[in-house]
Amino acid sequence: MKTVLIIGVGEFGGRIARRMEELRCEVMAVDVSEERINEIMPYVTDAIIGDGTNEEFLSSLGVSNFDVCIVALGGLFQSSLETTSFLKELGAKMVVSRATNDVQMKFLLRNGADEVVYPEKDMALRIATKYASDIILDFIQLDNNYSIYELKIPKEWFGRTLSQLDIRKKYKVNILTIRRGKEVFIPSPDTVLVTDDVAFAIGELQDIRKGFKIWD
Repeated sequence: MKTVLIIGVGEFGGRIARRMEELRCEVMAVDVSEERINEIMPYVTDAIIGDGTNEEFLSSLGVSNFDVCIVALGGLFQSSLETTSFLKELGAKMVVSRATNDVQMKFLLRNGADEVVYPEKDMALRIATKYASDIILDFIQLDNNYSIYELKIPKEWFGRTLSQLDIRKKYKVNILTIRRGKEVFIPSPDTVLVTDDVAFAIGELQDIRKGFKIWD
């Protein structure tokens, strides 16, 4: 069971706190707002009103005892930067900080963040990719090159097997699973694709585009 300290429980930090508690983590939530602390208290192990930019206060939390410290502050970037720096100086094992642009990411990494997340950027990429084509239903970015895409099967694939299509060899795209109605299964080379099948495929965008005839 992991122990997690979350500094800032607004919309973003609050969602993280609730989800990590559901995943059986021990979560301590910290925020300067009494209202936010009262809201999150029923959903976490512990919740404290306090200022994450105050080094003395952070020191009192014993940050080195947590497996992960997450800086989810909104508002002034200076607050995130100070909190990140203090956490690392106090011996935090793993610091994950929120950024809204590349410049913030660089400063956070230089000041102690082990990892930086971009909720706004990630959501922008997801929305742009999802709504740019009727074939792409959703996607999860794995790194700068590879993503997992949820895709409608092209009409010309209906009635054909995966071995006949051979898209792995032709397009360097791997189909991980197929959703057929309410059933999700791992296909075999002999699986025949039918109308309304949805594929979960991994690959680079240009290969996915060619293989699934997107934007042709």
